[in-house]
Amino acid sequence: MKTEGRIRMLTACLPAGMVLALSVLFLIRDKQDFSENENRYLAEFPEFGWRQVREGTYMDGLTDYVSDHFPFRDFWIGMKTKAELISGKKEINGIFIAEDGYLIEAYEKPENTDRIAGIWKNFAETVNGMERENGIEMRLMLVPTAVTVYEEKLPAHAPLNDQMETAEYLYAETGIRPVDCSGLLMESREDGNLYYRTDHHWTTLGAYEGYRAFCGEMGFTPVPLEEMTAQTVTEDFRGTLYSKAGDYGRMGDEIVIYTNPDDRLQVEYRDNGEVTDSLYNLEYVEKKDKYSLFLNNLHPLIEITNEAAQTGRELVLIKDSYANSMVPFLVHHYKKIYVFDTRYYKDGPSAFIAEHEGVTEVLLLYNMNTLDGDLGVRGVY
Repeated sequence: MKTEGRIRMLTACLPAGMVLALSVLFLIRDKQDFSENENRYLAEFPEFGWRQVREGTYMDGLTDYVSDHFPFRDFWIGMKTKAELISGKKEINGIFIAEDGYLIEAYEKPENTDRIAGIWKNFAETVNGMERENGIEMRLMLVPTAVTVYEEKLPAHAPLNDQMETAEYLYAETGIRPVDCSGLLMESREDGNLYYRTDHHWTTLGAYEGYRAFCGEMGFTPVPLEEMTAQTVTEDFRGTLYSKAGDYGRMGDEIVIYTNPDDRLQVEYRDNGEVTDSLYNLEYVEKKDKYSLFLNNLHPLIEITNEAAQTGRELVLIKDSYANSMVPFLVHHYKKIYVFDTRYYKDGPSAFIAEHEGVTEVLLLYNMNTLDGDLGVRGVY
């Protein structure tokens, strides 16, 4: 009986002891500002005030703070994900656990398609109305993501929404000439990894297929990959889908970059005045957000000059981050490329184009998965 009593007491004391120990750790441990695994800033301690208490925002903020800074948070998240995977679950936080080690983000039915079409149509009409000797050619490239190109890797009965149906609608409604890269991506999907296994972006191989589609539309001859210098800069890239799924034991991806030995580049970041001769910032290889090595992360406006370009043409590229890994291929064909991220560029590309008479072409490039909620779209016009 004494032994049974000790066992019951031990059974009761162990959980209480663990809770106490974790509580003490929570109080004494230094708090991090940023989670590398989740790739986001963690909640700050909420400001106390009677209004916040009355409205409930103080308690909400306190809950978020405790959750974000709980001891060994990454371990518990990983354990939860492992348990869900063992139980046979094939979707976690909107991420499909797909074949061949792929994490593929679900595509939700878009809600803002008509608004986006209206913005782009107005922008196209404004640019087409500008006086130019030979006019300004405008193109629109809407890139399907892995959920479309690698549909066969998805779990059985995964719910699907047609990305290309939405893309075709936008092409028709805006009246902008399309660059449809979906065909080349589908044709090349067995030739290599076109998308990262742990991230939502296409790889440089996928970006090259997008570049080939653009060249076909513009009448350019693509630079063969074998004539460019390839460099594997990391084999340990774990991207946004890795963070969302919480499967922290998953192997990373490699990132390969390409440089053309014939190019002579000057890359100017207009927001901070930095000038370099490279389209890559390899300092990001040592960070979690390794994809940001392309075009040195986020900048409102980048001016790229290629003194060895085939032509004197000038391109305005309005884009999301998918375009960043395609620019190293595009620069071969343009004397200048002005790269706009309209989430941060506040003056409007229309005014810039009107002031720069050398601009001969405009390309809008967005991926289909994040397009519906992209705040930069409203800044295009």
